[in-house]
Amino acid sequence: MARIVMKFGGTSMAGTERVRRVANIVRRQQAAGHEVAVVVSAMAGETDRLVNFCREANPLFDPAEYDVVVASGEQVTAGLLALTLKALGSEARSWLGWQLPIRTFDTHANAKIDGLDVEALEASLEAGEIAVIPGFQGLSDDGRVTTMGRGGSDTSAVAIAAALGADRCDIYTDVDGVYTTDPRIVAKARKLKAVTYEEMLELASVGAKVLQTRSVGLAMKKQVRVQVLSSFIDEDATPADDLPGTLIVDEDEMEEIRKGTGMERQVVTGIAHDKNEAKIILTRVPDKPGAVAHIFAPLAQAAINVDMIIQNVGRDKGETDVTFTVPQSDLPRAQAILESKRPDIGFNRIITDSRIAKISIVGVGMKSHAGVAATMFRCLAERGINIQAISTSEIKVSVMIDEDETELAVRVLHTAYGLDAEEEETV
Repeated sequence: MARIVMKFGGTSMAGTERVRRVANIVRRQQAAGHEVAVVVSAMAGETDRLVNFCREANPLFDPAEYDVVVASGEQVTAGLLALTLKALGSEARSWLGWQLPIRTFDTHANAKIDGLDVEALEASLEAGEIAVIPGFQGLSDDGRVTTMGRGGSDTSAVAIAAALGADRCDIYTDVDGVYTTDPRIVAKARKLKAVTYEEMLELASVGAKVLQTRSVGLAMKKQVRVQVLSSFIDEDATPADDLPGTLIVDEDEMEEIRKGTGMERQVVTGIAHDKNEAKIILTRVPDKPGAVAHIFAPLAQAAINVDMIIQNVGRDKGETDVTFTVPQSDLPRAQAILESKRPDIGFNRIITDSRIAKISIVGVGMKSHAGVAATMFRCLAERGINIQAISTSEIKVSVMIDEDETELAVRVLHTAYGLDAEEEETV
């Protein structure tokens, strides 16, 4: 018998028929003898609807009241799934974030988990109940409901799995695993049997939409085994235990999986793309100590994430240009903040471009192989794709290119690093 936390996304919960399908998937896990806790997202599109209500009510809404509104989406699906499970003959009950409780820091709309009290939840599971928990929500120190930002249900599920000491956290989505790249762009993309925490963290941070970045970071920190698989399977399909999607594990377990299956270590594991970034150039910034701090400190205070940064070689007049990227949604705020700080920074002009894309190659194998980045640069150059900026980490290389060249770049690199699936021979 295992203890399993299962998480279902919004598309899995979109309507009563899909909720019933989810209930049957959950019941099969319990019928196999497992203790089961389920974390659910709001129905697809529901959170957007609730957010729009908040904006219509007050464009400068109070984040605490915003959380009260948007947290209701997950509450609805948790109640519906518990009702459906009961109708099918299973013992089940819903647990709201404040009932566990899932304690968070006070930052509303993007709260971080501080700790969980799962004593009552454990007693419920041991008694044979299926626990149904709304993801995305928690409880602040002053007793207010908080929410964890987009994709926060993934983080809820991993945190609950860690607190319960679960054997595995299954994340059910509308895809059947993690692929070498987006299958909608590259038809020969392959589903990965397993990836390391490090690789998944980098893939999630550079555009792969399968898991929220924070959830992967938490899984790595707490050593929670995560599996990504599809909820859109037939009623009589093989249970998840026997038909795995993609496992996300530590490096040691990854080596065991490789040895057991005869998998080769790929230098590059996957290729991600992100069109949701915007480029900002500040011209004629004084080339002196503290100038860059005046640019990025106010952006950090406003919780605007900055990614690629380039500072050109100083000019003869003691000036330089600084280029960096921010999320597209934060571009207007970033511009306004920088304009307000113009006297402190001393720049001449702000130039922006939202028609860019970030292409990233990721792989633990890059640690021990030279020339990986050179292959990337050469392949893009051969196709006439200009690189506007570069950033690297130990297992990742990212480049900024024109948005219109995204699909071509992904296809070229996928082939260059030997990631294309082999075509089956036909008789």
